[in-house]
Amino acid sequence: MHPRGDSVPQPPGDPVVVDADALAALFLALGGRGYTVVGPTVRDGAIVLAELASAAELPFGWGAETGAGRYRLRERSDTAAFGHSAGPQSWKSVLHPARARLWSADRAAGRVTAGEAAAPPRYALLGVRPCDMRAIGILDQVLTGGRQADPVYRGRRDGAFVVAVECTEPGATCFCASMGCGPGVESGFDLAMTELADAAGHRFVVRAGTPAGADVLADVPSRAADEAVIRRAGAAVDEAASRMGRGMPADGLADLLAGSRESPHWDDVAARCLTCGNCTMVCPTCFCTTTEDVTDLSGEHAERWRVWDSCYSLDFSYLHGGSVRTSGQSRYRQWISHKLSTWHDQFGSSGCVGCGRCIAWCPAGIDITQEVAALAGLRDAEKAAQEKAAQQKGQER
Repeated sequence: MHPRGDSVPQPPGDPVVVDADALAALFLALGGRGYTVVGPTVRDGAIVLAELASAAELPFGWGAETGAGRYRLRERSDTAAFGHSAGPQSWKSVLHPARARLWSADRAAGRVTAGEAAAPPRYALLGVRPCDMRAIGILDQVLTGGRQADPVYRGRRDGAFVVAVECTEPGATCFCASMGCGPGVESGFDLAMTELADAAGHRFVVRAGTPAGADVLADVPSRAADEAVIRRAGAAVDEAASRMGRGMPADGLADLLAGSRESPHWDDVAARCLTCGNCTMVCPTCFCTTTEDVTDLSGEHAERWRVWDSCYSLDFSYLHGGSVRTSGQSRYRQWISHKLSTWHDQFGSSGCVGCGRCIAWCPAGIDITQEVAALAGLRDAEKAAQEKAAQQKGQER
């Protein structure tokens, strides 16, 4: 029996049921191990990610309505804490922050100080969606998988404790199921939770994915999960997969984008795209950065900062003599082609996880799934026209 008398230690993978009011114990267990908990909370009309002091700050009873160029909070009919789709922030904002100091220098002291002002805390990421779990895996590969690992990302990622939450409430802009990135989660987590809020009560089916996860779970009041509740949790995830508001073709995306470089459809996109870069800012896998050097007015103190950049910026493709991609058409084509096509060449997978953020937070309501469908339609129409012409030519002979 566990010393607390109210928890059952489980080896990794064995599911237990944790009641909603026991989330407070989860916070205590994480805080007691030195973790700074980051999770979703309601702020400024959206569900955002922030450091949380207690479970009471979670967005109990709040959901979100999304559409192309639209995001609105809505009150739910239950008390679900994670019954919302992806918000404006991804975990990139925590692990790969928008601004990070690389070094500072003081002339008088003759000293150069490298890195951020202080070591980052050990983060516990609470409420990571399956699409975002895949996105973190992609960032791991990009920013720590090569010879030149990013020190800022690595410093924040190393030792992070991940609590994934399987999706049971997809948004209208979600399409993770068609990308193979959800709504269930299979790996990469310390703990995985499936939330159930129904007539039987508000509870979570929780399983540990690592020994560290099992250790934390042992300090949380729980009971063994019977087959009925396990099936109920699985059914909720399966149902979410059937209620995705969008879809992306399962195969052939890389070839489609590669073969559509000269498609006239890019002109249509350019007529709508504002080249604001919102899609790259909210995308959980876009990782591009640039550097800025700043000094104080006396010139005695200087700093170099790494900041997010976007392929929609004119300066992003600047070479000697000017920018390579000067038109909105070319910049949008670059973004979607890299995300869905050439990312495979670089990293062996798609750069899109189907979270739908780029759709919801585009001020022009441009929908990446609709643009792919339009390109596929034009390709198929052109192919059909060529086949028809070939048949007519053969008949004339």
